[in-house]
Amino acid sequence: MTRPGLGDSRVTTTSNGAGPDAVPSNLPGPAELPNRPSGEAAAVERLRTYLREQLSTQLSQRIRDDESAGRAPMGTVARRQMAEAILQDAAEAHAQIEMRQAQDLVRPDVEQRVIAAVLDEVFGMAGLEPLLADTEIENININGYDRVFVRYADGRRRRLPPVVGSDTELIELIRDLATRSGVEERRFDRGSPIVNFQLPGGERVSAVMAVTMRPSVSIRRHRFTKVTLAELRENGTIDHALESFLAAMVRARRNVLVTGGTAIGKTTLLRGLASAIPSWERLLTIEDVFELGLGEDAEAHPDVVAMQAREPNLEGVGAVTLSDLVWQSLRQSPDRVIVGEVRGPEVIPMCNAMSMGNDGSMGTLHSSSSQGAFTKLAAYAVQGPERLPMEATNLLVAAALHFVVHLEKPRDDPSKRVVSSIREVVGADGAQIISNEVWRPGPDLRAVPGAPLRTDTVDLLVEAGYDPDLFERREGWWTP
Repeated sequence: MTRPGLGDSRVTTTSNGAGPDAVPSNLPGPAELPNRPSGEAAAVERLRTYLREQLSTQLSQRIRDDESAGRAPMGTVARRQMAEAILQDAAEAHAQIEMRQAQDLVRPDVEQRVIAAVLDEVFGMAGLEPLLADTEIENININGYDRVFVRYADGRRRRLPPVVGSDTELIELIRDLATRSGVEERRFDRGSPIVNFQLPGGERVSAVMAVTMRPSVSIRRHRFTKVTLAELRENGTIDHALESFLAAMVRARRNVLVTGGTAIGKTTLLRGLASAIPSWERLLTIEDVFELGLGEDAEAHPDVVAMQAREPNLEGVGAVTLSDLVWQSLRQSPDRVIVGEVRGPEVIPMCNAMSMGNDGSMGTLHSSSSQGAFTKLAAYAVQGPERLPMEATNLLVAAALHFVVHLEKPRDDPSKRVVSSIREVVGADGAQIISNEVWRPGPDLRAVPGAPLRTDTVDLLVEAGYDPDLFERREGWWTP
């Protein structure tokens, strides 16, 4: 039986009759088959289901085989070519099965459109595509396939039409996207009901199923994937004085922790700080899910090793934690170690890395204030196998960390993010870390000069290019 090659034709329908705002689907449906028996619509759905199952199974197996054999992962082009071959063979096999069971066969032209649509779904973003193409959307939240909510950069929120036709399709879409994300397969099923991964455009995806009533997906976009401190000043995150201070802090190789709430812009500020790192330095980035992308700018950061934690396999083995990666990073001759987000016992190896000659290292931490960061660090350290008491943890943190930079939303414009507080770590006294809030929140929560810097810190920062006059004079604060 000979089948024609893939064509360029696409058939578009709107799902759920939602009108012109509905998300298009490339799959042919019953409305496109008015002169055919009603059984053909069911045949199309059986074919589509079979093709998706075969493609998911065979591609996942190839990823595992490549990993076991130590082969380099397939590129996008090679993977799509393999997927096309798998789908053509699967279509032939499905036709044989249907004939043996005396089922209605799908017309060859419809079959090819189904193959093309499955390819587009798997290697595109299906109904997510128009939402991801809208650069003003920062967050996409899906609570079951028919409850789609977005948040825009200016703070507006809106409910949009469904991106798929059912909860099952939503699970399949996330499973397909997770399967081909990053450097390894990430499962999404009842055995692994939670998955986190990055889309090709840099968006972070977090999805859950089975532990919720309906599948839930959250997609967060970083609007500033490549950003400098000057650009952060232009968009109002920092002012002239803070730009000079932060740049000197990085060039002086101070260890920095960026803190703030969820979706406050910690990763973006971390990228801005990294822009001040000299291009000849070797960077090791450590993340739960790839987000920083410092190595994507080969001119600014040509020598970057990006490391990502790994989940255990089906047998419950093979996990690689952030703590494992931090320890391993020290064997990779880094000039600086950058931890995307500290959220557990990796705080101990991170502090060790910061105090073992890797000055200038950075990380981020969820915290409601710059002062509260120290309590969070101590709580995370207790979770580690070392079970360090608070006094020992504080000594370690005080020896490793130089500055905590905190982000907030200003009172006059909640759609913005601003640096609100900077603390200089001075030392530790038993159960307390001693710090000076050298930049404190002003009336609108934008940072203004606070306690004076220590003399040796000023000398170090001035040598790295800091202008202390900006700290002293009023016109240096939050001027355009």
